[in-house]
Amino acid sequence: MCVKLLIADDEDMIRNGIAKYIALHTDRYENIYLARNGQEALELLHRYKPDIMLLDVQMPVMDGIEVMRQAKRAGILPCTIILSGYDEFSYAQQALRYGARDYMLKPSRSSDILKKINEIADEQFGTEKSAVSLPEGKNRLVDQAKEYIEEHYFENIALGDVAEKAGITASYLSSLFSQQMGVTFVDYLNEVRIDHACTYLRQNYLKTYEIAYKVGFRDEKYFSKVFRKVKGMSPSEYKKSE
Repeated sequence: MCVKLLIADDEDMIRNGIAKYIALHTDRYENIYLARNGQEALELLHRYKPDIMLLDVQMPVMDGIEVMRQAKRAGILPCTIILSGYDEFSYAQQALRYGARDYMLKPSRSSDILKKINEIADEQFGTEKSAVSLPEGKNRLVDQAKEYIEEHYFENIALGDVAEKAGITASYLSSLFSQQMGVTFVDYLNEVRIDHACTYLRQNYLKTYEIAYKVGFRDEKYFSKVFRKVKGMSPSEYKKSE
């Protein structure tokens, strides 16, 4: 049975990243709906009646607690997993009172989130044995590298670290990456970091040097240089354009 899943989170990289990770690792969730804020989440609940919801607490327009309250009143509240920061535990407690099945602290690894969603799906709909057959060879190795980058981009990682996790040499991974992705490993890593930096810039509550360190750069000037290369403008120009 294919399960309908709703992912509601106002951070594009988190929302889209989780959805991509799930789609890569299983075909169990054929219908994955994405919401950028609480109002969108509520509208999708009414329209599609998803079976499971991964719900951020702090979202614009309507927060996660209000989404749960209105959905429960309307009789459309699915099995819900709350995403909560350390300083939002009181929200998580409210969510549990409204019927949330569990909560996970941010930041959570995509693999841990999928495991938690699968546990609920197993309980509600029975176990799923037919996982997607992932491509073998270089495609799978590059996929593993991309997954590792997505989960560790904020750390001081290098090509050798990722190659070791994939069980191949750094030079071989570098060759595979260039062939399949059309960019070098470093360029891809920088693009991932800059995409996350853009999320923080749009939120407009951290200084540029704080964002640089938060996404894995150790030098603000180098961060600005890479940002301009990827986005064609400086971080401050990007912030003004939003």
